[in-house]
Amino acid sequence: MHYSYLPLLASLASSSLAAETVLGVYIFSRHGDRTAKMTPPANLTTLGLEEVYTSGTYYRNRYVASDASHRIHGINSDLIKQSQITASAPTDTVLQNSAQGFLQGLYPPVGETLGSSTLRNGTVVQSPLDGIQFIPLQTVTTGTNSENSAWLQGATNCANAQISSNNYFQSASYLETLNRTHSFYTSVAPMINRTFTSAQTSFKNAYTIFDLLNVASIHNTSANFPHADLLTDETFFQLRTLADQHEWGLAYNESEPIRAVTGAIIASEVVKALNGTITRQGKNKLNIQFGAYAGMMSYFGLANLTLASPDFYGVPDYASTLVWELVTNATVGSSSSEFPSADEISVRFLFHNGTTSNISEPIEYPLFGTDNSLMPWSDFVSSMNKISISSQKDWCTACGNSTGVCSPESLGESGSSVNSSSSSSGSNNSGGGGISKAVAGVIGAMVTLAVILGAELLILLVGGYRLVSKKRLAGTSPESSVGSGANAGGPKA
Repeated sequence: MHYSYLPLLASLASSSLAAETVLGVYIFSRHGDRTAKMTPPANLTTLGLEEVYTSGTYYRNRYVASDASHRIHGINSDLIKQSQITASAPTDTVLQNSAQGFLQGLYPPVGETLGSSTLRNGTVVQSPLDGIQFIPLQTVTTGTNSENSAWLQGATNCANAQISSNNYFQSASYLETLNRTHSFYTSVAPMINRTFTSAQTSFKNAYTIFDLLNVASIHNTSANFPHADLLTDETFFQLRTLADQHEWGLAYNESEPIRAVTGAIIASEVVKALNGTITRQGKNKLNIQFGAYAGMMSYFGLANLTLASPDFYGVPDYASTLVWELVTNATVGSSSSEFPSADEISVRFLFHNGTTSNISEPIEYPLFGTDNSLMPWSDFVSSMNKISISSQKDWCTACGNSTGVCSPESLGESGSSVNSSSSSSGSNNSGGGGISKAVAGVIGAMVTLAVILGAELLILLVGGYRLVSKKRLAGTSPESSVGSGANAGGPKA
């Protein structure tokens, strides 16, 4: 009898799944395989392009294609509708090229039929490259040039975040690991001594050492990989584990949340984008952002994802993706009046470590220590807002920055200061537009001084007096020669 219920349960589960509609999606992706940080400039490799293209193709099959398994409601399947999609990346060659590769997988060339248009005179114009399509890539400030920076906080420009991360180097955990692993890093020195000095070969550079050897293990020939035999599976695993520990210590600290500033910005951007999908009744449907692993790890810590799996303590692999799905079980029509209300909408979080494909799909994880991967929209917003930095002014305050984009002029606060100064000056005036008492006093003093100087000049001219330098008077004195020799005291030129 127990087994007789299985078909019914399966049917109910299938019905529930079929009733769910995806309204919008936010994808945050790491770049594909690249050259090492310690051999700048870093560049996306052919393998890296293939990785992000494969991930883009997977997400097309999940969200965009006409037969997609979780098709976003109302999204164009073949020809891009620009208003439905927002794509962004920092000013970084590796990240921007990765984004373009991903987008080509998401919306591939449409071929001759869809990739052509007919002019008024009847001429048929064929789109080049088999109907290739382009999605504009917006530039975000967070993470600029991050793949050429060996320092995890190097691209944040957040003063307090950098100070907080530097505190890690004074922690007991860091110092203990630094001392404990000294002999281990000495043992790998022959493989990296053309890039790292003996003083640099330590846990302090755990990630960049791992990164260099990881790239070498993928791309270098034997001739370009000295002492490659030293990189055993056990050694490589140890290098990776130490790099994970090192970067986690720099990316997140529960008692110093500013250390995770990049994750806080990601949280804010996700909420704003998905909220835009709701307020605009689904007009903007898909958001794709590319960024560095530092932001991912920061968000893992802020969202308590380490409670869901200890794997979140590690550095995500190339082409890893974080996904937030906006879903509903309510009926969704074609008009805005048939769009579900906020209390009928939930958010699902998924993550995949490395390249996503049909044989390696993203996994659902609960956020913020809950036991359900599906969160009601209001709960999701409330939890995300607690960890978010939502405005430039808030960022400046949290980071302790006061120049550049955080100057009063950039924040639009200089005008208020000027106005308040003007008001203050105006309050001292006795009349509506007259000169203040302070200014009048200065003018009076200057006039008096001019009168006195004029009188003195007149006396000099009439009386035949003349002005003589004290030095000239001193030069006529017998004492003027004292101390004039080479041994005279005082400072020398």
